[in-house]
Amino acid sequence: MLPGHVAYGLGAQYGLRISTETVVAWERGLAVPSEYELTALAGVLWCSPGELLTAARTLREHRVARELAVEELARLLGLTASAYLRMEDSGRWRGNERQSAVLAEVLGLTPAGFVTVSGRDEELAELLRGAVTTRWQAQLRAVAKLVPLERGFLQDVLEQLHADYQSLMVSTLSWSTGTERAGATGDAGRVFLAEVLERFWRAAGVPGPDG
Repeated sequence: MLPGHVAYGLGAQYGLRISTETVVAWERGLAVPSEYELTALAGVLWCSPGELLTAARTLREHRVARELAVEELARLLGLTASAYLRMEDSGRWRGNERQSAVLAEVLGLTPAGFVTVSGRDEELAELLRGAVTTRWQAQLRAVAKLVPLERGFLQDVLEQLHADYQSLMVSTLSWSTGTERAGATGDAGRVFLAEVLERFWRAAGVPGPDG
């Protein structure tokens, strides 16, 4: 189907006035359809909404991929629809431990995916920066609050990550940086944080947020 055919189908079947240019923008990742537009698009293309989301990262994207209504997911979590929707709109999950476990199960989230939809990737990366460059023991409690993994296991992962970083710094300086880079801001700092976050999930043996 050409973009014009898709735009026509959205209008004929769902009453949506979507231009061909908008469909092209969706295809190129330059614009994002609303929840209803995504559902309608999936209908026109004879697929599920989840098949159109190549790498769901937000609460809303994961919920839509599972074809769950706000009210349905909120009921499963023991929340009012308005309370859940506020968290979805803000991109910050604030549920309790039981609700977090239900959310991860219903949406099929990996530990990394859970941290991402909670809006805490950057917070975790900063904690890991401290863990590898200074004392990992000082960051364990805070990391355990963010990551849904057993604390003893997290202790082993942080200890391994710290040892790997210190060993590489001493022997080759090959972990992207040098000690200056570890404390850097801007592009250099962001690259370092992204790398330490990737290495953390790899050491934990779980898929990253992109699968």
